[in-house]
Amino acid sequence: MGKTSSKLSAEDITELLEKTHFSERELIEWHKGFMQDCGESGELRLDEFKRIYASFFPAGDASSFAEHVFRTFDHDGDGIIGFKEFIIGLSVTSRGQLEDKLKWAFKLYDLNDSGDITREELLEVVQSIYSMVGRQINLSGDDSTPQRRAERIFEQMDANQDGRLSLGEFIEAARNDQSIVRLLQTDTGVAQHVMPGGPTSASSH
Repeated sequence: MGKTSSKLSAEDITELLEKTHFSERELIEWHKGFMQDCGESGELRLDEFKRIYASFFPAGDASSFAEHVFRTFDHDGDGIIGFKEFIIGLSVTSRGQLEDKLKWAFKLYDLNDSGDITREELLEVVQSIYSMVGRQINLSGDDSTPQRRAERIFEQMDANQDGRLSLGEFIEAARNDQSIVRLLQTDTGVAQHVMPGGPTSASSH
């Protein structure tokens, strides 16, 4: 989404105050960090995004998961994340309401943007998470393999048992059962792991 200016204009700040949950001071801080990491281009490309994720998950392979997250932030699909795309996405994942976060998570798992999630899509993302975290977490029982975890999530969410998860099913199941939310969550918070040049986490303000 275009080249990011080296300084936020008053119009940009006004727009982002309306579209995000960040204050003016926070927007300026995040923008400064974004520009430091992206250089003069003011653009975040996939290879750099992968490098950032890899630095936070050295025990595993974060490349696939980073690709999935990058896709959800790259709203116009041009292969580049500008600051506005970045900060709007970050606002949802770090400070959005539960439903907003679930809509973002649905988009993450809906790989082909078809409007529903198949078993294969769910498994692909779960596998990318397992590959990324490596040995950083201990898993056993029903969660010992990505296949088991993905199947458990799918069975709990697929209310009409048609083999596909709609957005409605996804949100309703997560709202009614906190255990599903825990299954979907991993220690992969975007706010902590996207831009090391910005604030260490959105919750630190």
